[in-house]
This record gives sequence, C-alpha cells and structure tokens, in this order.
Amino acid sequence: MHLERLIGLLEIIAVTGRPVSAAEVQKATGLPKPTCYRLIQTLSDQKLIDQPTDDGRYVIGERLIRIALLGKSDVDVRRCAAPLLKAAATNYNETVFLARFRDSKVEIIHVETPDDPARAFIHPGLGERPMHACSCSKAIAAFAEPEFQDSILTKSLKQYTEHTKITADQLRAEFAEIVERGFADCDQEIDLGIASVAAPVSIGNIGATFSVGAVGPIRRFGKDYRQDIGRKLKDLSEKVSGAIQLCNVAEV
Repeated sequence: MHLERLIGLLEIIAVTGRPVSAAEVQKATGLPKPTCYRLIQTLSDQKLIDQPTDDGRYVIGERLIRIALLGKSDVDVRRCAAPLLKAAATNYNETVFLARFRDSKVEIIHVETPDDPARAFIHPGLGERPMHACSCSKAIAAFAEPEFQDSILTKSLKQYTEHTKITADQLRAEFAEIVERGFADCDQEIDLGIASVAAPVSIGNIGATFSVGAVGPIRRFGKDYRQDIGRKLKDLSEKVSGAIQLCNVAEV
C-alpha cells in the first residue's frame, strides 16, 4: 500500500506537466494531509521529485529521470529525437546525427539526411566513434569528469590522419575550447575530406549523455561554416534534451 501510494503521487506529478504544490497533490489523491505530505517528503528525500525553486512546488526529480533514461532503448530515444533531427537536416541541408554515451563509449545511433536530391552529402554510418577524434565524442568528453578524461588521454591514441590530435596536451586544450564555445568540431581527423561539428545534449543535471552533430565534405565545412553550424547545433541540442526528458516523464 505504501509503495502504491508513492507511485500514485509520482504519476500525478509527472502527468501534470508543470510544478505542482503539495496541496494540489493532496487534493488530487484525496489522501489525508499528514499522510500525503509525509509521502511527498519521502520522494523528495530520495530525489525522485525536486523543487526547482523555493515556492514549494515539485517536479519529477533528476534521479527518476536518470533511472528512466538508463532503461530507454535506442529505439525510444530515436522516436523522441528523430522529428527534430529531420527538421534540422532539412533546414541546414546537411546530414545530421545523434550520438549516445554509454558504457564509456560514444555511438552514433541515428542519422537524418537532407531531402535535396542535388545535394552531395556524407553519411557517417552508425556505431562506435573514437573518443579523441570525432566531434560527437569530443563534445561529450569535454564535459565529462576529469577522471574519465584522464582514462581517455592515458591510452595510446590512434592517429587516423595527419590532422588527428593524439597528445594529452593537445586534447586538454581542445576540451577547454569546446567547453568555452559549447560545441566540438572534427577537421578531417578521421577521414581526409570530411569534417563534422557536434554539440553536447545534457539531460538535467545528469550531464552530457548525448550529442547532436552535422557532417559534410570539407569543401563546404570550412572553419567559418563549422562555427555557424555549431551555434545552430547548440540550439538544437536544447530541443533534443527537452524532447528526451518529456518522453522520460511521460513513460514514468
């Protein structure tokens, strides 16, 4: 009965779609006030609900979002993000992709290509990407804990092309630059003639769990163009983050 009541309160807070007060929750459940307030305090203590401000209103907590996200398959994430990625591919007229950080690896899990039949585009493929030489990986690694960055930089790093950065000093400097501007780029570091840009997708306070990026031939993806795409990807990343979190809350 206790667990059932806790779940009931979570469902009410989740489906409301806005911060709700303890009084609103109590009214919706019909529970006695002391019981309802005690259950709300239990959920708050376990960080399953949070108070984003000091007005006494609650939303679904970061811990519950993390639990839901860990259980979310790539299919679920793609379903949430694909419409936004498709719109971006059409607007940018470039290939746009979504990458996911999992088990200390970054994998591209979804790709959308432009509709323009006259446009030459690059398809990056799906699967794991090197942590030191791909924009989608570096966008995540730059915002990771120092210990995780150290685990990348202390390994023997493969030099795919003459442009690949393989020393710890080079990569630490690049990570700092990525954090400052909010996006990463890859200038022919894996394949000559191909460049990409990616921005981290942060899920609440969980951190950069995903990244969104764009890829194309270097003849289009020069430095200035990458800067412009990078700024657009920062806006896209916020929308993708919101879409994924909304899916999490809806399925809680």
